[in-house]
Amino acid sequence: MLRAMDFPIVDLLDDDVSAAWLEQHFHPAGLKCPRCGAGVAGARAFRRTRRSGLTVYRCRHCQQVYNLYSRTVLAGKHFRPAQVVLLLRGLSKGEPTALLARELGVSRQTMHDARQLLQAQAERLQPTTSLPDARTETDEMFQNAGEKRRKARRSGRPAAPSGQPAAGARHICQ
Repeated sequence: MLRAMDFPIVDLLDDDVSAAWLEQHFHPAGLKCPRCGAGVAGARAFRRTRRSGLTVYRCRHCQQVYNLYSRTVLAGKHFRPAQVVLLLRGLSKGEPTALLARELGVSRQTMHDARQLLQAQAERLQPTTSLPDARTETDEMFQNAGEKRRKARRSGRPAAPSGQPAAGARHICQ
């Protein structure tokens, strides 16, 4: 039996490049102190987190501690920057949670919680949905999914009496 091969893709990405990309998109005006608004130039880098590898800054003006994820949905989370980039990419492509969890090297529950958090934030920021109705089929939730099936055409013939097969039925009744 042929199994799908999972690639540890997160190990192939550079965390520093990913952090720069995240800073550009999470903090377009530049990373600033969440309390007083002073820029990173007015802060000192005083440590790196062990799990995520993020630089933690301490503001010289108000002594507030912050990092790249401060004032974002990911505040307090311990994802490496490369994991976040791949998480955002996977979610936008509609990849399954289990596959993302394996590729990013985190538990399925952690990935599920991150997905729920990011989707809730996206819905909060953009409450109108592109789907025409509130109820959806599962395949509509994925990119490039087809439309709902159309209702079957009626032949105009009356239904067969109960207990008898319909005209043109493709199964054999015994």
